[in-house]
Amino acid sequence: MKGFVFHGPGQSAWQDVPDPAVKEATDAIVRVDVVTICGTDLHILKGNVPEVRPGTVLGHEAVGEVVETGRDVHTVQPGDRVLVSCITACGRCRFCWERTYGQCRGGGGWILGHVIDGTQAEYVRVPYADLSVHALSGAVDSKDAVLLADIFPTGYEVGVLNGRVHPGDTVAVVGAGPIGLAAIATGQLYAPERIIAVDLAPARLDAAKGLGADAVADAREAPEQLVADLTDGLGADVVIEAVGAPETFELCTRMVRPGGHVANVGVHGRPASLHLEDLWSKNVTITTGLVDTYSTPTLLRMAAAGRLPTSSLVTHTFPLDRMEEAYDVFARAADTGALKVVLGEPQHDVVAVRAA
Repeated sequence: MKGFVFHGPGQSAWQDVPDPAVKEATDAIVRVDVVTICGTDLHILKGNVPEVRPGTVLGHEAVGEVVETGRDVHTVQPGDRVLVSCITACGRCRFCWERTYGQCRGGGGWILGHVIDGTQAEYVRVPYADLSVHALSGAVDSKDAVLLADIFPTGYEVGVLNGRVHPGDTVAVVGAGPIGLAAIATGQLYAPERIIAVDLAPARLDAAKGLGADAVADAREAPEQLVADLTDGLGADVVIEAVGAPETFELCTRMVRPGGHVANVGVHGRPASLHLEDLWSKNVTITTGLVDTYSTPTLLRMAAAGRLPTSSLVTHTFPLDRMEEAYDVFARAADTGALKVVLGEPQHDVVAVRAA
């Protein structure tokens, strides 16, 4: 089969790779119909995730069809259309019992496209399939469903829920890429007074407005002053960092009000300064996190009911064998206007479900 292989910083190729096979009784083999590219994949290609070894097939998000299962897989069977989660869960360790699947110590966590071969291929082996894939109804199109493998649960869990968004809050989202936009979309479920989006790219700020941001700010034009002006100098109740850069993290800590929350979602490849000389007396809560995907079943139900604006985030589509071109378009988002790129050709007929 073909897969997109990491060969070291700045080196990758769509090439022949061995077909996956069932290794454990809890494995499933999934034929990939639709896959997408994550900002984390770009961090890997830059060399910012050193655990990824050369020769690894990248990718941790997919929709496809189960073609084979181990004898201990009970929730799906060959022929089922499934969402492959970005997080794998053994279901037995302490962290899985606590629903913090991202910290799984039983062989799960973020492993696809990280420490084992991932989803950017024609087929993928998914360990612990009972908790790591989700059966899909015909009401959810594959290119919409694939956004629920990572960006929507990440924006929702690590941004909105960790940030403790409440009705009436002022929420600032720094970074209007796919994760930040997912945080804006799901943050509205909690009826904040306003959401402010901060980014460098006009196209992404326009997308943020389209998803419900009440105000937008160019990151180069003192966005903290806009936040101060809109809150009578108080600061934002919740600030979500969705970039992964020292400058944006420090900006978030300047925007938050005393007693507020900074929810870091971005993947950081460089150290960031924590200015405790300014923050120690302000009762600020800072959270970090890898997504756990415990919210995925809920988000899938919302998507099936038309409650999540997934389609508006997909800006480019490609056949699976144009992976290298898709990476180039996604990496040059400032020039191409890319939000999410989706690759593949779904192999099923979508059935609309209507209320009786």
